[in-house]
Amino acid sequence: MAAAQLTGSLISAKNLPSFNGLRPSAVKFSPSIAHMIVGGRANRSYTGLVVRAATVVAPKYTSIKPLGDRVLVKIKEAEEKTDGGILLPTTAQSKPQGGEVVAIGEGKSIGNTKVESSVKTGAQVVYSKYAGTELEFNGSKHLILKEDDIVGILETDDAKDLQPLNDRVLIKVAAAEEKTAGGLLLTEASKEKPSIGTVIAVGPGHLDEEGNKKPLSIAAGNNVMYSKYAGNEFKGKDGSDYIALRASDVIAILS
Repeated sequence: MAAAQLTGSLISAKNLPSFNGLRPSAVKFSPSIAHMIVGGRANRSYTGLVVRAATVVAPKYTSIKPLGDRVLVKIKEAEEKTDGGILLPTTAQSKPQGGEVVAIGEGKSIGNTKVESSVKTGAQVVYSKYAGTELEFNGSKHLILKEDDIVGILETDDAKDLQPLNDRVLIKVAAAEEKTAGGLLLTEASKEKPSIGTVIAVGPGHLDEEGNKKPLSIAAGNNVMYSKYAGNEFKGKDGSDYIALRASDVIAILS
């Protein structure tokens, strides 16, 4: 049986065979690229290919001005340690979903009404997970996204303090049932995730066809049912689960 052995080696993009749709200039290689020795013969094994996703803004550009209703956010770095000081591996670091607004566009027009941005520079915001375009600027990661993709303003590090924007609401998720209707105790794995909770805060409303804010029909304190796979989930400092979603994803008020 042939024995396999990995030995560290570094190769250049010039020596790579051509990959369909992949240009060497668009690829970065990790130090883990290796030779594989099988039966005494060295065969190349290409591993650790990393495609660079973020757009890099050249140093000659000193400012970025978003257009329309877009905003530029400096992304908050992911936590590298737990609260107890334990160092987290890269795979365990959650992708940050918040940051500081560093520039805003001029707003958007709806009919004859000019609508300015509802966020200001310096605001700490939370945004939808897959929104916007990532870029590297002045040595830091940034994101350009539409204002509508900003979930809310969060000036503290506790999810319960989130101030929803536009037509979004913040809900404290009800605790999962501990027992079945027959009184049997449920394990953590068998507890169904609830889609019921209490509204903690509401946004100012959505814009109508004339650019005016229309207040939401949902109020803080309402017990509601919402669509199961909607919104952005957060964990509060008190261990409670929270979710921020659009008012249209609330399907019923419970009383």
